[in-house]
Amino acid sequence: MDRAKIILLLLCLVLLVCLIAAVLPQPSGEDTSVMASVPATTPQEGVPSPTQEELPPPTQETEAAVPETTEAPDYIRTLLREMTLREKVGQLFVIRPESLNLTGEAGNSKTGGYTQLTDAMKDALKEYPVGGIVMFSKNIESPAQITAFNASLQAAVEIPLFICVDEEGGSIARLANHSAFRLPKYKSAAAVGKTGDPKNALEMGRSIGTYLASYGFNTDFAPIADVNTNPKNTVIGDRAFSSDPEIAAQMASAMAQGLRESGIIPVFKHFPGHGDTKEDSHDGLAVSYKTMVELSACEWLPFEAAGSGDWVMTGHISLPNVTGSNTPATMSEQVVTGILKTQLGFQGLVITDSLEMDAITDLYGSDRAPLEALRAGCDLLLMPIDFIRSFDAVVEAVETGGLSEARLDAIVERILRFKAQYGLLGVG
Repeated sequence: MDRAKIILLLLCLVLLVCLIAAVLPQPSGEDTSVMASVPATTPQEGVPSPTQEELPPPTQETEAAVPETTEAPDYIRTLLREMTLREKVGQLFVIRPESLNLTGEAGNSKTGGYTQLTDAMKDALKEYPVGGIVMFSKNIESPAQITAFNASLQAAVEIPLFICVDEEGGSIARLANHSAFRLPKYKSAAAVGKTGDPKNALEMGRSIGTYLASYGFNTDFAPIADVNTNPKNTVIGDRAFSSDPEIAAQMASAMAQGLRESGIIPVFKHFPGHGDTKEDSHDGLAVSYKTMVELSACEWLPFEAAGSGDWVMTGHISLPNVTGSNTPATMSEQVVTGILKTQLGFQGLVITDSLEMDAITDLYGSDRAPLEALRAGCDLLLMPIDFIRSFDAVVEAVETGGLSEARLDAIVERILRFKAQYGLLGVG
């Protein structure tokens, strides 16, 4: 091949290379590979990277977060605007069926029980349109009876009710311990806690929640979130999952998840912790002498597991070394709003323990107790000993400015949102 042909061939090769280079995309100064979109992590010196087993599970707060909806807020705001003052006040109260006897003959725990809805009770629900009903053993006769009773109560109201029961498992189980029912029974929460496996508490919650839902209940006053740290305690004992706060927190959280999965609202009780008291608040004021630091490290850990889809029940327990007084936690803004809602960040509903307990009736009248609890930051008022006086006291306080209607509206809106979240309003 002569020299001219060689030069021509080389020129053609150069031209071909240039054409190919012009077609192909040019690299930029950035790495465009897939792995470049994943931020690199470098373990801190002396801190090992966690294995999959060591990674923490999703928090209870995330699991219990209020579902985001576009319909519920507008629906609830419209409903709230249409409600009368009495209807709003009624949403604050969770009462025994007996309190619907307006003659006052069967209003508290020391009297007989109702087992079916009467015409007089229907009329009472129209005049005093409460937000919830709680059933006790004396209200329960059989599976068919309690299912019909719960259904008739719901049919008698405009806004669906929270229908509640104490079904902890163990010694406090209104249905499982009733002779007319054949239901799963648990020795105690402590026995479940001793297994060390939260899956057992989860299954406990699922089991209890499933049968409660089948009878028309939607709220369970469980799990016990108290830590059983005082052997002289007369009211908690083996109702608590453990004397170890971390185990108690894991178990209470797991049981609540099981209830929630079954469509039942969990109620963590009794804040700020009944496990280190000697007294029973049914009989008088209970006292915990622990400091803020001690309570933060123990009693409050299980309550930190409660999320925005749960309730917390306050106990009638004073904390003199925290608040500087013997004011029961239920009536203490420092405890309910300052500690539970602000410091611990609880965003669910706060319900009082029974307002007919001696710890409250000895210190507050039926007209003062609900107002003090609301001012403390409680949202729901459980079983005042004189429901009519308590109801009328709240109505009067709003009418005279002792309780602002804006504050009342804020509470009721949260209650309605909660009912929507659990499907009681048909939205959520």
